[in-house]
Amino acid sequence: MSRSGTGATRPPAGAAVRRPRADGTRPPGPVSRSCADGTRPLTAGGRRVVVDGHPICAGCGAAVVPVAPGTWRHGRDRPAFLTPVDRASTALSYVEFGRRHPWAVDPAYGPVTDAGEWATARDRLGAYFAGLGTASLLELVRTLAGRVPLRGWDLSPGLAQVLDLPARRRELAARYAWAVPSAAALAAVAERGPLLETGAGTGYWAALLRERGADVVATDPAAGGPNPYHDGPLWTAVEPLAGVAAVRAYPGRTLLLCWPPPEDDAAGYDVLRAYRGDVLLYVGGDADGPAGSPRFHRELALNWTVEEELAIPVWPGLRDRLSVLRRNPVRRPHRDRDRCPACRRLVPTGHLGRCERCVAARPAALTLAAGRHRVEYDAEALAAMHPALRAALQSSPNRIHPA
Repeated sequence: MSRSGTGATRPPAGAAVRRPRADGTRPPGPVSRSCADGTRPLTAGGRRVVVDGHPICAGCGAAVVPVAPGTWRHGRDRPAFLTPVDRASTALSYVEFGRRHPWAVDPAYGPVTDAGEWATARDRLGAYFAGLGTASLLELVRTLAGRVPLRGWDLSPGLAQVLDLPARRRELAARYAWAVPSAAALAAVAERGPLLETGAGTGYWAALLRERGADVVATDPAAGGPNPYHDGPLWTAVEPLAGVAAVRAYPGRTLLLCWPPPEDDAAGYDVLRAYRGDVLLYVGGDADGPAGSPRFHRELALNWTVEEELAIPVWPGLRDRLSVLRRNPVRRPHRDRDRCPACRRLVPTGHLGRCERCVAARPAALTLAAGRHRVEYDAEALAAMHPALRAALQSSPNRIHPA
């Protein structure tokens, strides 16, 4: 689903648009394979259409799962056909691998992993699982990529799918950190001490900095308790302290912010506004990336100047780096405000779509929740959709309107 939430007048990606005839009417929608003829996933542009994290049936729009090569059924549970590659897989021959993970060798499901790709993946995963929790984050990422991925990854589709990089990233972020520290980045951070890292998570960056002799105080409001972003043990001492309280308790230290959450001003923007130092060390990406809230990035653009940038190892699709920024001599206020695209009233910074008042006064034909945002479809957009996609969206558990 799109997160535009702007009272959408365009169908979402995957919708089959029916162009009006000369007389203004629309031709019938495309003929879909009915459930009675055999359950098949809906596709668009050669790719499966996914709603709420699941492929949907081309006949009725219900969630479907593959159960055998070329065979699908209705349901959301993970079938044996989709058994993920794990530590036990690394002991399998290619023939055994294909039996345990038939999805990886089924051309009807996705890229085919050939024998050579599986041999490479088996070696890399074996080393990865052996080092998980003891090897450094950089070593583990290098093992998966085959090199240090400073400028992205170069993997064939068949190799990438069995390495399952999204799952590997979740594992490593939970145990280590969201960003991968390099020796050059750690050296650049260490030389700007004494340091204060807020939102330190497991304390992984702080631990490596302390190993280099850096004077660093690490804080995190969830230290010593449940953490929504990490589930591994601490790598070093981390004080249970919120970001704003930390910068006030430790003045005179250079602030290090590593991947502040994208929708949490308290962890990024508020900390930056409370900070009184002139140098900021920020590990993350640009405003369109997954780190830092919109208000945080606007504050950086208005009142900080990049002095130095260093590349760090990145995961596929990400462009994070270490940025060394200096505070501008004169502070500029945030004058550009976000407004409702319909009525032009002010809305919270980073808000997507129409304001609450417009939504209540003129509800869209269909409204879905997408995180803290809404996605709206008007009647024309719904009518232009493939019937199965329309049915899937209308039955989504994220539907807000109609209730």
